[in-house]
Amino acid sequence: MAIPTLDDLLRAPGGVRGKRVLVRADLNVPLADGRIRDDARVRASLPTLRRLLAAGARVVLASHLGRPKQGPDPAFSLRPVAERLGALLGRPVAFCPHVVGPEAEAAVAKLRDGEVLLLENVRFEPGETKNDPELARRFAALADAYVNDAFGTAHRAHATTAGVAKLVPRVAAGELLLSELSHLRVVREPERPLLCLLGGAKVSDKLAVLEALAPHADVLAVGGAMAYTFLRAAGQPTGASLVEEERVADAGRVAEAARAAGRRLLLPVDHVVAERVDAGAPARVVDRVPDGWMGLDVGPRTAALYAEEAGRARTIFWNGPMGVFELEPFAKGTEAVARAVADSKATSVVGGGDSLAAVAKMGVADRISHLSTGGGASLEYVQGLELPGVAALEGR
Repeated sequence: MAIPTLDDLLRAPGGVRGKRVLVRADLNVPLADGRIRDDARVRASLPTLRRLLAAGARVVLASHLGRPKQGPDPAFSLRPVAERLGALLGRPVAFCPHVVGPEAEAAVAKLRDGEVLLLENVRFEPGETKNDPELARRFAALADAYVNDAFGTAHRAHATTAGVAKLVPRVAAGELLLSELSHLRVVREPERPLLCLLGGAKVSDKLAVLEALAPHADVLAVGGAMAYTFLRAAGQPTGASLVEEERVADAGRVAEAARAAGRRLLLPVDHVVAERVDAGAPARVVDRVPDGWMGLDVGPRTAALYAEEAGRARTIFWNGPMGVFELEPFAKGTEAVARAVADSKATSVVGGGDSLAAVAKMGVADRISHLSTGGGASLEYVQGLELPGVAALEGR
């Protein structure tokens, strides 16, 4: 079903000049002592905001930040984001310390054409994550039109991602959301061979996507700690490595699904091991993990094997590190994969914080076809699942 675009919204009779446009963005940036450590998500929101502001819209910007436990919490305030966004846009960004209600309505009423207001963290309202209908109505009261540009939360049926979209007369997908859907579609409908590289700590975190990709990808290469649950299922020694005992049978089923579909599942053939997760711990490369030692990164032969597959692939999807990427002695596998994906002639899609950090650290981000801003959303989309934030726009 068709999704209305920003072009559709801007070209509609009357356009957006003088109209209040509620934009749901993903401004969930990492903060330390009230300062933004990485403004990539703020920058990703700029194309949509600039187009709306240039067209004379009165932009009301909404986002979450973190996971506040019980209502408002200064540690999760979006105020620092308003300051950074203003610097990037080259114009003042007003900030409202309220999410909805009379104060927010008054702040919106003060906006003039081509101005932007950032509301406080929408998760300060407990009804946000519950998609509370009354909260959605209060958001709708602030808007003449609605734009969803928050791909990172498109897999959540929240008040600002799904509920409000059904109540505002004019809706559209923003530039970032459309770009994500377009690029991730190549994983669902790939040019083959399709190589999927999945890493991370736990099989349970990615079981659904593993089950979906095992019969779909030509090659599914597994790294990170979750590889040891697969190795245990294959009867190989795992030493003291992290193994989810309750997921060993699931890992075996994923491997069998790949075999039954004529696909290949690759697991590490060598490992960087240590006796503890510590950058100062003595580490060595082994073919089989010995008792008392834990696998903390894929070894050089595994990295070369995965790199060789990247060279043959025509489409690559990578999500999750190959080892304990935060510690330098165990980062080489992830870095090698980052180089291989960048060197490949394949259409490449990379998502997940550590994978994105790896391509940035290696200086190869500009050689990746698409850097996905949505970890969970991208995993659900490539599985073929419906994203509530997208479904709320379809057919409108």
